[in-house]
Parts: sequence; C-alpha cells; structure tokens
Amino acid sequence: MKNFVEIYDKIKSAVPEHHFEFKDDPFWILITTILSQRTKDATTDAAARNLYNKYHDCHGLAGAKPEDVKEIIRYVGFSNVKSKRIIEVARLIMDKYNGSVPGKYDELTKIPGVGSKTANIVLTQGFKIPAIAVDTHVFRISNRIGLVHEKTPEKTEEALKKVIPEKYQIEFNPVFVEFGKSICRPVNPKCNICPVNKCCDYYSNVYLKKINEKNKIKASGTLGKKN
Repeated sequence: MKNFVEIYDKIKSAVPEHHFEFKDDPFWILITTILSQRTKDATTDAAARNLYNKYHDCHGLAGAKPEDVKEIIRYVGFSNVKSKRIIEVARLIMDKYNGSVPGKYDELTKIPGVGSKTANIVLTQGFKIPAIAVDTHVFRISNRIGLVHEKTPEKTEEALKKVIPEKYQIEFNPVFVEFGKSICRPVNPKCNICPVNKCCDYYSNVYLKKINEKNKIKASGTLGKKN
C-alpha cells in the first residue's frame, strides 16, 4: 500500500491553496456545490457570489423567483434546472430545519440534488467534520496514482476511507482539486513535473511507456536518414 501522508504532503506543497468562496458557511457551500455540477469553478463561484449578494441567506433564496435566479446563474450549466432546484433546497431547509443546514450525512442526502459528494463537501468544508468527498479530481488522481484501484466514485470513497487518516479528510479534497486542475489534468497531465511521479502507477505504466515509444520512433527516423 502506498503512503498517503507522504504523497499528500508532496502534492500540497506543489499547489496553491484552494479558495472556497464561502468558507465555513454550510448553506452557501451547499448551494455552490449544487451549482458546480458540470460547471467550471470560476463560473460557479461568480454565480454563487451574485446569488449571495442578492439573497444573503437561506430565507432570502427561499423567497426568490425562479426566473430571477435563472438570470443570475445563466452561465452555469443546466441553469434552468438548477435555479428551481436551489430554491427548492432553500425552502426545504427553511421548513424542515429552521433555516440551518443539517450537519449529518443521512439528513443531507435526503435533500433533493444532494448525493454523497455534495454531502461530504458540506460536512468537511461547512462543519469541519471528517469525510471523504470524491469528485472527478479525487476519483481520477486516487486511481491514477494507485492509492486505490476502483472503477466508480462510490467504491473509491469506501476504499479511501481505509487509506486516508481522519485528520487529513477535511483538507485533502481541496488540495486534490487544485492538483487536478494544474498538474494531474484529465487530458495531457504534466507527469514530467509531478511531485509524486516516482510513486505513481500512471507515470510508470503509461507515461514512461509513451515517452519510450516516441524516443524509439524518433531514433528509427534518424537512423533512416541519409547523410
């Protein structure tokens, strides 16, 4: 088994600190995470900030008109669906939880549009409760490096619970997100400058083989030329 702490420390030292738009505010972290699905971070953050500036809190968003919210988040993916969804979420939290986002996984996942990833991000970033939030970056990086070897986010989450000590569970997701955006990208990862490439399965099994093949082709082309 690979040493998570050693890998994590190297990754953390190589990436900028991830900025959460609404640090320690469970409601706006929840809304931002719902908006973030299939949407770039910068677009999500701008939309969430504009919503916050207009509605301020759960009570304000619960009383919003769908067409107004849709206009504010118009650049977010599936804005028509999400505008109705986040108002529905705000109203449910007002009615069922007196305006306060619940701090328990089982309650969070009862909220429409809230799955395991969203619930765990709210727990870790809003309540500072240890949990494993597996988004696309965490799923890709964990399996690429070889921390786990799973085919789905759900199984990756369960496997990572056995790998990541609790004291790292709150902060590891933002670190992996930044690493996934800057170095361990979905396409054309920067393996040559990766701080953990020496212990990465993808680097050993895929990247180096590609480099060797390119070098062989280059060498054969050079040999075939007449001087």
